Amino acid sequence: MAHRDIRSMRSTIDFLKAEKEVLTVKGEVDPIYEIAGIEKAAEGGPALLFENIKGYPKVRDVGNVFASMPRIAKIFGVEDPKQLKFKVLEALKNPLPPRVVDNAPCQEVVITDNIDVPATMPLIKHTVYDAGRILGGSNNFIGGRYFRGGTHISFNRTHFRGKDWASIMSGPPTHFGVIAYIDHARERIPMTINISTPPAVNIMAGGGNVHSIVPVGADKVGMAGALQGFPVDIVKAKTVDAYAIAESEWVIEGHLELERVWESDEAEKLGEGGIAPFFPEWPGYLGRSYRFRKFQATAITHRKDSPIFFTPLAHSYESAFLISVMREACLFEVAERVIPGLVQDVNTLHGLKIQAGIVYQMKKRKSWDEGYQKNILSAALAATAGMRLVIAVDEDVDIYNADDVLWAITSRVNPDLDVLRGPRGGRGTIMQPLERTGGSGGGFEGGIGLDATVPFALKEEFTRSHYPVDLIDLKTWFSDREIAAIRDRQDEYARLLARTGA
Repeated sequence: MAHRDIRSMRSTIDFLKAEKEVLTVKGEVDPIYEIAGIEKAAEGGPALLFENIKGYPKVRDVGNVFASMPRIAKIFGVEDPKQLKFKVLEALKNPLPPRVVDNAPCQEVVITDNIDVPATMPLIKHTVYDAGRILGGSNNFIGGRYFRGGTHISFNRTHFRGKDWASIMSGPPTHFGVIAYIDHARERIPMTINISTPPAVNIMAGGGNVHSIVPVGADKVGMAGALQGFPVDIVKAKTVDAYAIAESEWVIEGHLELERVWESDEAEKLGEGGIAPFFPEWPGYLGRSYRFRKFQATAITHRKDSPIFFTPLAHSYESAFLISVMREACLFEVAERVIPGLVQDVNTLHGLKIQAGIVYQMKKRKSWDEGYQKNILSAALAATAGMRLVIAVDEDVDIYNADDVLWAITSRVNPDLDVLRGPRGGRGTIMQPLERTGGSGGGFEGGIGLDATVPFALKEEFTRSHYPVDLIDLKTWFSDREIAAIRDRQDEYARLLARTGA
């Protein structure tokens, strides 16, 4: 393996290049539709480095860096991607405070006059329905007294409707919303917008909104430091009383103003939120425009040598993995705090990687564990706003295979006893159309918990069939080429059954 330097996004890209995980795009690409289209067409594939961006000479762009769990695990030195969540959980519990430095790569160039963000950075237009060229890959950094003594880092969609001002989505239930509308609702808030930050910072910025585990006032940048194994460097901003991530490629300094602005021209004309389109959001639906606090830029700083922009798509493998790594760690910890040791593993299947679901794998140890699985389901449904589906299965079910999970649901769920309802009338998230519109009744209709575990007293009745795959060796009868041909014809679930004999 190549030398693993993950101090910055650019050093990470160099590492991934050596690991043959990067595809360099040398032909000219337009930030209007083309970058987004190429990234989506390469969904789940290699990281993409765009070196020739129309209208932006000497500026590069990267996307799909986090579009593969094996690649993310490789970045953080974890051999088995399934174990990454546990490394993240340790980082949450043992943060390594950031280190303040005097000189930083992100401040090699400083622009304070004639600030024009859209002309300086290749903000992309994701789809033909977008309200404009949206900045979706930035990490907002606020700390000190503005975050109850901690450090806050998050992704928040940002639209520079002007050369030097933007709307920043900052509503509840996010920590950014607590800062903007509860703790400091009547203050101008100094902050920095950081682009192409180190991988660990991006993972922590993904967050996942499990605030019972990562509360307001937590040291999120310190958690990023623990995840990468050394402190994240931060530097005092040039024009505001805030800090920036020192190894960022770009930083926009400024204030979150008291004024509220609409996210799009159409929303401003309508004077009503939730109607005008914005851009695709993480649930997989077209997001809508709202009114949020205005960000006023006071400076742009960046690296001198071919600075790298970052363009994750909001609804993509990349966005899903950036969110789900943290959510899995946090939701595992939720279960541990309810009843330690019952849950063996957690996973968010691809259809659930929209901040809306989780699958728990449990192993009941004694009869007294019976029933605790429902306590955990209820806790998970309440742990984060908008949780829609929580599933509990036994240790004989592969939680990384949707077909095996569905098999457990169809053969082990008693509709009268094992289907739980989340808190009807609670709060969800406006990103989900059903929760935004409320279906027929208005408001969050609540999530669903499915207990697909076998009652402990009846475990013998649910013994899975087991064919003797462990007693035979296909090489006795077939060549390696013939075995490979068999595997090529099998889908993912068939391979699981062939491997386990189930």
